Amino acid sequence: MGTRKSRERQEDLWYGGELPTAPGHPFYKRLNEVLDTGFDEFCESECSRFYHNKLGRPSLPPGQYFRLMMIGFFEGLDSERGIAWRVADSLTLRQFLGIGLDERTPDHVTISRTRRLIEAETHHTVFSWVLERLAQAGLIKGQTIGVDSTTLEANAAMKSIVRRDTGESYTAYLKRLAEAEGLENADAEALRRMDRKRSKRMCNEDWKSPADDEAEITRLKDGRTGLAYKAENAVDMDSGAIVAVTTHGGAEADTATIQETVVEAGIAVAELIAVQSEDGSSPVHEGGVQEVVADKGYHSNEVLVGLAECAVRTYVAEPKRGERNWKGKPEAKVAVYGNRRRIQGNRGKQLQRQRGERIERNFAHQFDTGGMDRLWVRGRQNVHKKLLIQAAACNLALLMRLRHGSGKPKAAHDRLAGLIFAFLILVAARELSCFTAIRSRWRLPAARVDC
Repeated sequence: MGTRKSRERQEDLWYGGELPTAPGHPFYKRLNEVLDTGFDEFCESECSRFYHNKLGRPSLPPGQYFRLMMIGFFEGLDSERGIAWRVADSLTLRQFLGIGLDERTPDHVTISRTRRLIEAETHHTVFSWVLERLAQAGLIKGQTIGVDSTTLEANAAMKSIVRRDTGESYTAYLKRLAEAEGLENADAEALRRMDRKRSKRMCNEDWKSPADDEAEITRLKDGRTGLAYKAENAVDMDSGAIVAVTTHGGAEADTATIQETVVEAGIAVAELIAVQSEDGSSPVHEGGVQEVVADKGYHSNEVLVGLAECAVRTYVAEPKRGERNWKGKPEAKVAVYGNRRRIQGNRGKQLQRQRGERIERNFAHQFDTGGMDRLWVRGRQNVHKKLLIQAAACNLALLMRLRHGSGKPKAAHDRLAGLIFAFLILVAARELSCFTAIRSRWRLPAARVDC
């Protein structure tokens, strides 16, 4: 099994073999300072059952594997192949991973094989390790969480779907319909015309993808119909830290998945109550999750009643539905009216305004600039593993932003460039003020500029 000791390089025997090393990127150097507090040892202990001490080829150390997966977020890379190419081309990332110049970097096959080998529960354990570091830094309160979801396009094409009962393709299915209507030997163009005219509904109970049968047919955010998964996050509304991640089929309704996400968030917060911060206090709320904030896509009688039974106050935006009949639904009436009263108050309006800052910004960091706007893995378990490490990297970025002012390498570079630019402006302003003072004292004429 690859361990932390295998990453410690032994010096060459001869003096001529010592080569100068680059200082590395300051962001990754500081990130390694955070991860060097037991991260590799923790990963090796959790992943020891997946490795053999003697048999097999030299393996990828667990700590190095999870660092590789986090690079996808920090560098904005959407695939493991892209991560492997980027690592092979960067001396900074080699230093971050502890790979010498005379060593080969892991290829995408090794990365994907290690991902398939390590189960999703271990990925969740690593995600929890990062949550503990955020709790120690006082970044998790856990009293109020916000829930939201997004749709991610799966690594499967709609043109390859087949029927679940017969296994025939969509083209063969159209030919059978054309023959039933009396259209013999119809070409592809005729089949497309017939398909556009008929009323149809792509049902997940009837169709599946042979490449990824767990991906579901749904409407994507750009209006196209495709195969997709749904990622749902529970975010701490006080700091923006992601406390829970769940993965579902793309066609799953928000009202059917919110309770699972809230339960996962409640378990995660309960495990962090005993964690003490750096000053010895316990920043996590002792009562656990008390309030849930969500948009109007989560509003339903079942959701509000179910969360009320869990002693959780809801701040769910209510869509306009007109008059409602509450006959025989006293519990639903109490839950809906209570939620309506809370969202119309000052606190409810404030929490709804914070949704864009705490939740939507996290989605932008994870999926837009973090390289996860499209999936390149197949299967719900593999997608869940990617989402867990992506969320862990997003939480690490929040911790780095608190300690050092920047959460990504590009942001750190832009911040340094901004400081240099501000310094040059101050120097130029000082020189200009000195020149103005000399000109006014000696009564020199103003400089003439000919255009």
